[in-house]
Amino acid sequence: MTTTTPRAYVAGPLFDEGERWWIEQVDQLVADAGFVTFLPHRDNPPKDEFNVRAIFENDKRGIDEADVVVANLNGVLTDDGTAWELGYAYAKGKYIIGLHTDWRMRFPHEVVNLMMECSMDRLVRNLDDLRAALAEWLATR
Repeated sequence: MTTTTPRAYVAGPLFDEGERWWIEQVDQLVADAGFVTFLPHRDNPPKDEFNVRAIFENDKRGIDEADVVVANLNGVLTDDGTAWELGYAYAKGKYIIGLHTDWRMRFPHEVVNLMMECSMDRLVRNLDDLRAALAEWLATR
């Protein structure tokens, strides 16, 4: 059994106050579950024309150092940055939990795009299920 505190990268759109408020609620839940979290808008400087590459590298490093990636997939289309983070995390072999609380679905048999859906280890539909998925992951590490 591993004794180091697990790390989680919390991904999702951050473009308005509502999105930032929601992802901060998710981040708090993940932290309360026992993870050290990386939250892009909190753990980077404000973006300007001179630091875009540094933010990219810092976010990539956040995924590299994470044990788990939790991704907010709400919306008719998943945020393009979040989709990239999921693809990168999948390629790096990270455990991925998608969170989709939005009742809208693209197709009756898919919650989100099949490329994202098939790359996730778990897809949960509410915060209680996210909490349970994190507890299950912790119990198996």
